[in-house]
Amino acid sequence: MAPPAPETSALSVCVFCGSRNGTDPAYLDAARTMGEVLAREGWRLIYGAGDVGMMGAVANAAGAGGGAMLGVIPSHLVGHERQGSQDGIIVTETMHERKKVMVMNADTLAVLPGGAGSLDEFFEVLTWAQLGLHRKPIYLVDTSGYWAPLMELIHHVIDQGFADQSLLAHITLVPDPEAFAADLRIRLSAAKASAE
Repeated sequence: MAPPAPETSALSVCVFCGSRNGTDPAYLDAARTMGEVLAREGWRLIYGAGDVGMMGAVANAAGAGGGAMLGVIPSHLVGHERQGSQDGIIVTETMHERKKVMVMNADTLAVLPGGAGSLDEFFEVLTWAQLGLHRKPIYLVDTSGYWAPLMELIHHVIDQGFADQSLLAHITLVPDPEAFAADLRIRLSAAKASAE
């Protein structure tokens, strides 16, 4: 069973992704498209406040489209991931606090290609969902099949008895940001219909 749709008012989407561009130009294109999609839909971007790599591309595209944003960055990464002004940015003491603030302020979570930090963020929010600590949809945006090895690993974990099949219900795999938006719109419409 899929997680419920988020509330329709002031919808916020937390985007986890790399602070680098990656080797495939499609990754950066997907980051830009995600920012454009969020702005177009009127959904607020919650992100790691970096202005570099894919993280910066998402934010720049969302900002160019007039989208609302909330950036959260730990103090030790200011100057490394964020080169510009800290205006409108929440600065936390730790990485864990950063994740907590981002997730608490989001209705939906989307993970674009990224490295160890993005994997850490994904597995933490997945674990929280598995434990019933939140019911927010978690999307893996599978640009150019980037997340296929991760899904193979998750199936292996289930096959080896370290997780139930129900773990998969917390993950929605989509090929690109447009598919993410289409799926989220369906969830929102279904939630609105059931509330009426």
